[in-house]
Amino acid sequence: MAFAFESKRLAPAIIAVALASVLVWFGTGLDPWWPLMWFAPIPVLLFASRNSWWATASVSSLAWLLGFLNLWHFLRGFIGLPFQVMVPIYLSLVLGFTLSVLLFRALVLRGRYWSALLALPASWVGGEFLHNLLSPDGTGGSLSYTQLKFLPFLQLASITGPWGMSFLLLLFPAAIAIGWHLRRSEPKQALRVVGATFGILAVVLIFGTVRLALPMQKQQAAQVKVGLIASDEPANVDVAHEGVNTERLLSEYANEAEKLAAQGAQVIVIPEKLGVVVDPATTNADAIFQSLSDKTGITIVAGLVRVDPPVKYNEARVYTPYAPLIRYDKHHMLPPFESDLKPGTTIAMLPEPHRNWGVEICKDMDFTPLSRTYGEAGAGLMLAPAWDFVQDRLWHGHIAIMRGVEDGFSIARAAKQGYLTVSDDRGRIVAEARSDSAPFATLLTEVPATHDNTVYLVLGDWFGWLSVIMLIRLLARSLLRPRA
Repeated sequence: MAFAFESKRLAPAIIAVALASVLVWFGTGLDPWWPLMWFAPIPVLLFASRNSWWATASVSSLAWLLGFLNLWHFLRGFIGLPFQVMVPIYLSLVLGFTLSVLLFRALVLRGRYWSALLALPASWVGGEFLHNLLSPDGTGGSLSYTQLKFLPFLQLASITGPWGMSFLLLLFPAAIAIGWHLRRSEPKQALRVVGATFGILAVVLIFGTVRLALPMQKQQAAQVKVGLIASDEPANVDVAHEGVNTERLLSEYANEAEKLAAQGAQVIVIPEKLGVVVDPATTNADAIFQSLSDKTGITIVAGLVRVDPPVKYNEARVYTPYAPLIRYDKHHMLPPFESDLKPGTTIAMLPEPHRNWGVEICKDMDFTPLSRTYGEAGAGLMLAPAWDFVQDRLWHGHIAIMRGVEDGFSIARAAKQGYLTVSDDRGRIVAEARSDSAPFATLLTEVPATHDNTVYLVLGDWFGWLSVIMLIRLLARSLLRPRA
């Protein structure tokens, strides 16, 4: 009898862990299937409303841990993060979700169903937002990036940034779990909770659908023909040594750029850290692209490591016809690989006639404040040299797309070991090609370059701070008020 009793208690726990972990595994990671994360927390939340706090904590922790082990091979095996770095990453993921579920459970059992509805999303998003402020990876871990292919929903980023997307993504399963919990005891309350959530989601999706449909005619008059080039050939991937090696590689890229210019390209973007140039002996390297720019009338953005002894910069050098060189230094370095490089502090907007073209480099676009600064400056097209890690070409390469939706600009991003990607300010991928599709992969397409004002551009991370405030109030309600 005792064995049968324990089996009855154990079975729901096993089912909840199995279902949730599978949904998280395939709903997140390097190539997420976006519908799954809308349902992933539901098995755990249903279990939480019927079981003890310690059983809930165990099931929540195990389900989230097993689900996010989908990233272990990439982080540990491919990038090579040390074990002592991996532990805090997974600990924060598991602890954040577990505490969020426990707060949800506490409020449900106290009969505070509207507070419980907000508990899971407010807890997770509050933590996600605060982590973004402190982490060297910025928004990189946000659940909102699982929804980049869900274009009507992605438009919410133009109002709330990534935080509102993560919030709604977790509000939905919380509503389903509360509705199921109340279906017999309080069916009208269940209907109100589920109905209100579905109503909010419907408004968001209608807004997104309309926003996707509206801008097409307005932007037809502001098309720019962009060309992107990248090479994953073994001799071209690593940073070329200064002098002859760098000049050889730049000359090969210049040959491809000239072909794109002959096809009508107005601007060409080339990946970051192609080679090394040392001040003051940069004349030969710069002359390769400057002479091509003067000859063809195109703008060229190329990534190089500039050494101004003893300081080194990850730099985008911008060559415009018969004009002085424009330099942009990357702001956000990738630890530990770029720890020896000095971060930049200023933005780079191109002069007339392309005054609304801006420049960022790779990881810069994992952070919201820098892109928002460009949006405030009126950027309509962002030119982004980059370098990805092959396996993350889809995940990290597409993070930048959300910055364009938030701040109202199109993006032309050229990455080694990644993708050549052109997207518009609605998050639509206009054209894309793999960087290993040819010895020198190229892409040529037209993209709108009209700046679009957004609510997020005006209000910034208001929803992130709102989630933090909401979390504090919910914790007070859970800890200080007695059971209903």
